[in-house]
Parts: sequence; structure tokens; C-alpha cells
Amino acid sequence: MKMLKDLLLGSATGLIALGGAQAADLPVKAKAVEYVKICSLYGAGFYYIPGTDTCIKLGGYLRTDVVVNTNTDNTGNLSGQGGAKNRYTNAYTWRSREDLNIDTRTATEYGVVRTFFDGVFTWTSGSYTGNGNGTTTYAGDGIAGGSLGVYYAFIQFAGFTMGKAISQFSAPWTNYPGNNFDGLVGGGGTVTGVNQFTYTADFGQGVTATISAQDPVQYYQAGVNNLAVPGTFGYGTSDYAGTIVPDFIAMIRVNQTWGLFQASVAAHDNHVAYYSPAGVELNGHPGDKWGWAGQLALSIKNIPTGAGDTINVQGVYTNGATRYNIQDLSQGGAATLFGNTGRPGAYQSIGYGFAPDSVFTTGGSQQLISTWGFNGAYTHNWDPYWNTSIYGAYAAVSYNSTSKTLMCGPVGTIPALFGASITTCNPDYNIAQLGVITRWTPVRNLTFSADLTWSHLDQKYAGTITTSSVAVGKPLAVYELKDQSNLLLLLRAQRNW
Repeated sequence: MKMLKDLLLGSATGLIALGGAQAADLPVKAKAVEYVKICSLYGAGFYYIPGTDTCIKLGGYLRTDVVVNTNTDNTGNLSGQGGAKNRYTNAYTWRSREDLNIDTRTATEYGVVRTFFDGVFTWTSGSYTGNGNGTTTYAGDGIAGGSLGVYYAFIQFAGFTMGKAISQFSAPWTNYPGNNFDGLVGGGGTVTGVNQFTYTADFGQGVTATISAQDPVQYYQAGVNNLAVPGTFGYGTSDYAGTIVPDFIAMIRVNQTWGLFQASVAAHDNHVAYYSPAGVELNGHPGDKWGWAGQLALSIKNIPTGAGDTINVQGVYTNGATRYNIQDLSQGGAATLFGNTGRPGAYQSIGYGFAPDSVFTTGGSQQLISTWGFNGAYTHNWDPYWNTSIYGAYAAVSYNSTSKTLMCGPVGTIPALFGASITTCNPDYNIAQLGVITRWTPVRNLTFSADLTWSHLDQKYAGTITTSSVAVGKPLAVYELKDQSNLLLLLRAQRNW
């Protein structure tokens, strides 16, 4: 019995010890997994950031472009190597791009706080520039290089927008009423955003009013040209002082089921550094001159020609605020385009067009440049997979009588460079554009498109000039002053996500 008792006690003791050891080895109960939850407050694609009440949406696209007959992407090809129309002109330019955007929103007692970022990673094939000694230099992205761009980076809160966003002057479609072509004139609006401080009042039923201060430096300064400093074709050289005043914008918009109407105005300060020749304080400077721009935009949706068909149009007038018409991606604001000639004794022909905000000379005041223009497009949906847009644009540039005398008078900058061979001296010019684009979307968010654009430079000079341009391979020779045209084809594949 004693032996049995000892055996039972020992077994019990061992079981207790074993149970204690096993209890110590058991894992602590894990916390509940925080699964990502759908956020339905702001539309499809939003999710709650785990552990917060902030919703986030990621988006973007991957795009590849091939543009025929250009040395840039798709901006008009009206100058530089592209405008030379010789062996320096690329038969095509290739671009690949990835876009990433991040949209966050948080509900607060003051309304929704929103942040938005949109950046692009781009690789573009380049071109070659002549060195004047029988060699060329490549200018473009490196083998594994490329570039990073920041399109938008802004905060929205309680009606305010602060940061880099689309200009409040622009129509919602910016420079793209129905096109992929980047260089359309006739309405100002940089697609890559501009730094701004904006307040928008919402009156309900799609009616809003906005006031905004925006930075003009990167996108809305076309040049304050000092004619006393030699420049291309007698237009002088830009002579900006430090920026002291932003551009001011006011806009009213009605956005309803039938379409959209918008009216925008902008005020733009032209602030010059110093007179020539030395460009120092003692030489003085011209006074500031305020320029301005006004624009009307109209969109009509679901017109009778088919479901989803649209018409987008806008018209603009500027005085001393050229970039609100001839926007930053349009080379129509600085055109030097070569072509053929039938004139005896001439080597080739050339067309000039340049549109700064103002021109001046030593001792004088700024002379503001005026422009007007329009653009628009009609988009027709053939079926859910195919659509076609027909689009066009026009812009006219006018110099006042004083600026024409400074440039074209008996002692003007242009006769001083080229003499009497110019029989008609007039810096005014027009640019017209016409295009057609067809898109095929075989599956959702994957689109293939072909965009054909014709651009025409209607310049007002006549006669000949003797000039050269080593960078684009043009010899010192006689060139006929003549209107010029150009044709581009953009082929694009884009996958949105």
C-alpha cells in the first residue's frame, strides 16, 4: 500500500509540473487582425488606412507615346531641331511614363480634409544638336535615367485649396477639349498645376465662385523683352526682376447635368529689372504694368448625335498676359520654322512668330502685347469601344503701334539686324491648328489612340533675311520670310489603374 501511495503521489506531482510547464509555453492570445476596410464615403476605390479614420485611394496610369515628325513629345514642333526640317529633325520621338496619384480624405467637424498628390516618372528619347565643327551632342534622358515630375500636390479644407493644382482660370479640360495633342492654343491652362492659395464658395446646384492667388513664374510669364539687348530676330531678351506679386484669379462656374459654363478673369503684373546697357540700379527701370486675361468656356453633354457625345469650346482675350492664351506647352509662342522656297536666290524659307507679355527699350515704358483665341472639340462615341474627336484652335497676336515702331521703324531692332531686304516688317502673327483623334478601348481602362494634328503659322513678314543657325544645321544664307505648316501624328497606348 505504501508503495502504491508513493507511486500515485509521484504521478500527481509530475502531472502538475508538466501542466505548469505546458501552461507557461502556451502563446498569449493574439490581438484581432485589423483588415483593410472599404470606405464608401467618397466613391469607389477608397479604403480606410488601418487604425485611422482617413480614407485613401491610389491611382495612375502607364503610357507610351510615339510621335512622328517631332523632336519633342507632342507640342507642335515649330522650333529648334524639329522646326529645322533637315537631318537634325527626328522621324519620331518615343516617351514612356508612369503616373502615380494618392488621394486621402478625412471627415472632420469642419468638413472633409483632402490631400492629393500626382507625380510622373518619364523617359523620353532625345535629339542631336549641331556643334558647328562637324560633331553633334545628344540632349535627352540617359540610358537608365529619365525624369521625375510633380503635377499636383495640394491640401483642400473648408473651401480652401493650398498647393500645386490646376489654375482656377482654366476650364476643367485645361488644354484638352477632345485631343491628346499638348500644344493647343486658344485657352490658358497648364495641365501640370500651379502653386496657388484659393477659396471656393459653393452655392449649391452646381454653382461655385472662386478667388485665387497663383504663382506666375513657371507657367504664366511669356517674357518682358528688353529690345536694347540683342535677341532672336530683333525681339530683344527677357529682363524679369524678382517676383513681388502673384497673379489674381476670379472664376464663376455652373456645372450641371446638361453641361458646364465658366467665366474666368486674371490679373498679371509685368515687373522688369533694369534698363540696358549695364542692367544696374543707376540706369533706372520701366514701371510695372498690369496685364489681364478673360475667358469663357462652355461644355454641352449628351447631345443628340449619341450617348456620351460632347462639345467643349472656350474663347480668351489677353493684354500683357499672353500665357493665358498661348499656354506653356505650345511652341506657337516662340516659333522658328523652316520650309521650302520658290524665290530666286533664296536658300530656303523661314517663318517667325513670338509672343511675349511686353516689350520696352531704354528710357521707355512697357508696351503690352494683345492676343485673342479659341479652341474646341466635338467628341462622338461610335459604340462603347470606339470614339472620335474633331478639334481645332486659333490664336492671334497683336503688337501696338509703339512696339511696332520700336521693332520695325527706320531705326528699329529688326531693320538694324537685317536691313532693307525685309519688305514688310510686322511682328503680328496668327497660328491655326486642326486635328482628329480616334480612340479604341477594347477592355476597361486600356485605350489605344491615334491623333493627327496640323499646325499653320501665319506670319506677317515679307521679303528675305540673311541668317544662319549652327545648332540646327542651317548655313549663312538668304531665307525667304514665309508662312509655314507642320503635321504631327501621335500614337498612344495607355492603361489606367
